[in-house]
Amino acid sequence: MEQKTELEMARERFSQDVYATEVTGIVIEAVSDDYAKCSLRITPSHKNAAGAVMGGVLFTLADFTFAVAANHNRPLTVTAVSQISYVGGCKGAVLYAESRLIKNGKRNCFFEITVCDDLGNTVAVVSACGTHLE
Repeated sequence: MEQKTELEMARERFSQDVYATEVTGIVIEAVSDDYAKCSLRITPSHKNAAGAVMGGVLFTLADFTFAVAANHNRPLTVTAVSQISYVGGCKGAVLYAESRLIKNGKRNCFFEITVCDDLGNTVAVVSACGTHLE
């Protein structure tokens, strides 16, 4: 019997997050301890009336990427506080979010998530504080 990779296990676990994976279309690209990278191919349904990617789409991508990184090989962790800074427009066709652990404590953790497009433009930066529930 073949062993599943960490990436396969993460994709299986987070497939239960139907809003992020099915409705929004986010894909987990990489996962390791204290890190996750996710992608989202932009479609017309992700855009607002001005033709730009909706801020809520960027936040959902960042929040999901945080959840994958914070819960990979760890007890259940949820977002307690999150702040997004929109720093530039998306010019590409695909968005990527990378979540990196800054500090992990007994009850809380702190991650920084950077959202860029496939052309290398930084679109948003998110600071997320999580609370360990278990």
